[in-house]
Amino acid sequence: MAGVGAAAVRGLAARDSALIRVDAVWLAVEPLDMRSGTGAKARTGRLWVYVRDDRTSGDAAPPAVWFQYSPDRKGEHPVRHLKDFKGILQADAYAGYHPFYEGGEVVEAACWSHARRKMWDIHERQHKLAGTLAHQALQRIGVIFQIEAQIRGKTAQERWRARQERTQPALQELKAWLNATLAQVSAKSPMAMAIGYTLSNWTALTRFVDDGRIEAHNDAAERALRGVAIGRKNFLHLGSDGGGRSAAVIYTLVGSAKLCGVDPQAYLRHVLDRIADHPSNRLDELMPWAVAAQLGQGEHGGEQASQQAA
Repeated sequence: MAGVGAAAVRGLAARDSALIRVDAVWLAVEPLDMRSGTGAKARTGRLWVYVRDDRTSGDAAPPAVWFQYSPDRKGEHPVRHLKDFKGILQADAYAGYHPFYEGGEVVEAACWSHARRKMWDIHERQHKLAGTLAHQALQRIGVIFQIEAQIRGKTAQERWRARQERTQPALQELKAWLNATLAQVSAKSPMAMAIGYTLSNWTALTRFVDDGRIEAHNDAAERALRGVAIGRKNFLHLGSDGGGRSAAVIYTLVGSAKLCGVDPQAYLRHVLDRIADHPSNRLDELMPWAVAAQLGQGEHGGEQASQQAA
């Protein structure tokens, strides 16, 4: 049934890909178990998610999400997905993304949530004791997130100004502390590795300070993958690469509906009732933000890309 529904709305999901190719895109990837046939050996496929949501910088354009499936995690897949993209790409520091940045038309913006998570993992292993180096690092990184929370939804210019006045000094102090701490710990310690990750990606991590459109983190894409992680616990695995592609279509429509504040079940029912007779050159009329009023929902009041991950 899911495959039949995905086939019917595949063209509609493709419209999200066009909307994703804007000035700034968030990117993340999630593993999926694949198993074909009785007793077949499981293998791992990937769902790549691309998110456009500029509400955090005061833009009223409708948000959208686009999922794509691949049988592996090779960097060639996102490069193909975004082959015509020019702008800001916010993602983790995966080496497979490096080809994006070589030509200079795609600007790398890294994620402070990933840098913070490495410190948090150490903090947890140390039973969350106060005063440890990891705890001190988390407190200093926390200042960045506090400022971001206070300027969420402001215009890009207002965010730029606040970051120049408040975030820049905090980052300078943080970098000095990281360098001093790195000189005190063992080079092979978890703390040294966590600091090394942050310092080696410092330029991409601090790019948001000079551009109000950029976020300090990649949480929008990570949030879009939560539904995949939950679904994976229910369906356990997908039966084929075709199933992975169908899943990408459904996740695209559901994800965009949620971002726009539209109930996914009501939206899919609305689309499936109309898609067969709807002109293919007017698919924009069936996008979540276009039908929100008919469903009594929306106005882009859905999941905010600005929400800070827990």
